This record gives sequence, structure tokens and C-alpha cells, in this order.
Amino acid sequence: MISNTIHFSCTQCGNCCHDLRLPLAVDEAIDWLRDGGDVQVLCEAIPWPEEPPQANQVAQYKRGRSFAAQSGELPVRVAVTLVASFQGPCPHLQADMRCDAYAKRPRVCRIYPAEVNPFFKLVPGNKACPPEAWNTGTTILIAGDTVADPEVAGYIAQSRDADRQDVGTKEALCANLAIFTTALANEGFVIHSRQREITLDALLAARKSVPSGHAPAGTATPWHFVTNRTATRAVLGEIGALAMAAADTMPDATEYLALLPGD
Repeated sequence: MISNTIHFSCTQCGNCCHDLRLPLAVDEAIDWLRDGGDVQVLCEAIPWPEEPPQANQVAQYKRGRSFAAQSGELPVRVAVTLVASFQGPCPHLQADMRCDAYAKRPRVCRIYPAEVNPFFKLVPGNKACPPEAWNTGTTILIAGDTVADPEVAGYIAQSRDADRQDVGTKEALCANLAIFTTALANEGFVIHSRQREITLDALLAARKSVPSGHAPAGTATPWHFVTNRTATRAVLGEIGALAMAAADTMPDATEYLALLPGD
């Protein structure tokens, strides 16, 4: 008997299609914007004073989906996530809970409820799906530590590849939009919102300026950490980083999304 077997069949309840920030690859974000949707830029960063050992798989995964930057005296790596943002139902969700963009829906929709991050385990209780979606008589999604559905596994591989390949374009996008504020990873995100046309133009220009597999020349503009925790701001300052309180004035159309309680 296979341990940790997870069965799943979609019930078309629509719970996973409401009030989302839906992660998108660059190509998907461009399509979403062209179709009239809104895309936000989420930034988080990790202090990176030295390169970790190759054997540190978690660090190597984070390195692969982030770009090098500087915050004051502190070297950091910034991870950028493009998200389709909407309140209420997804603009593509029909009254009968079917998707009217099903054939070109984002990879994350095709993967759900499985996880893209290889270090996250699927926990059914953390998902929006009703109990009947997890009945033992349904299709096996996870067998042990392996995604058993080959189609889902393929989309997960594509998503991870896109994460790595899009890094240079995301760095150029931040430069084009003058985005240089970030949250500390695992504490929150700084969310940057721009008008749809501005975001699309900046993203197209970024993609054009960065050949596939190549990083941009970089920028000398320093990054500032934003945090809602006084202790975090003090530690960042002690190690030479630039840090500001979430309550301080930030650029227009910028907000701090906290994952931890502030003070």
C-alpha cells in the first residue's frame, strides 16, 4: 500500500476561483493584460551575503527564481511574482462555475490543488476544495512524494522552468517600473500596482530587452526592505540593509501584505 496517497477529483465548486492573486508566468501575464485583466507585481527578498553550498537544495531553488541586488551594504536576492489580481469571482468564471478561458487558463489553474514548490507538501485541509473532492474513490493525485497525474506533473515542470527563465525579464520589469521596495521573504510581500497599459508596455519592453536565458545588466538603484516589525527593521539595519516601516509613506499604488503580525 502506498503511504500518503491523495485522491482528488474537481467538483467544479468554484471556490478556488474567487478573491485571488493568481501567480502567472511572463507569457501568461501578457495574455492576461491583453485580455483586460489586472496584474500586480509582488516582491520579496532574502539576505544573500554569500553563496550557499550546492548541496543546499532549498537555497538553490530560491536562487534559481530570484535575481541579485543590493540593499545598502547587504547583498540580497529579490524574487518577483506576477499575479492576476481580482476580488470576487475570476472574470473568466461563468455562472455554471465553468471557465470560459479553459483552453488557455494559466498553469497554476491546471496544477491546482497540487503544489509547484517542491518543498511544499499538499495538505487537503489548506485548500478551498470541499471534502467530497478528496474521496478515496477518485483519481490518485499524489502517491507518496510523487505527483501521480502525468499531466499535472508536466505543468508543474513547465511552471518551474518558467520561474527560472523569467527571472531576467522580471528584473528588467522592476527597473522599467521603478520598483525597488521589497518585503523580507516569509514575512510578507510588497505589492506594486500600475495601470494595465503601463504594466503591459513595461512587461513587453522587459521581455524584448532580455534574450531568453540572459540576465539584464542590472541597476545601481538600491532596494529598500519594508516590514511591519520593529525587530526586523533593527536587525536589517544592523547588517547594513536599507529598511523602512510599513506604516511609512511608500510610492503610490504600493502596499504591504503582511504574513506575520506587526507591532
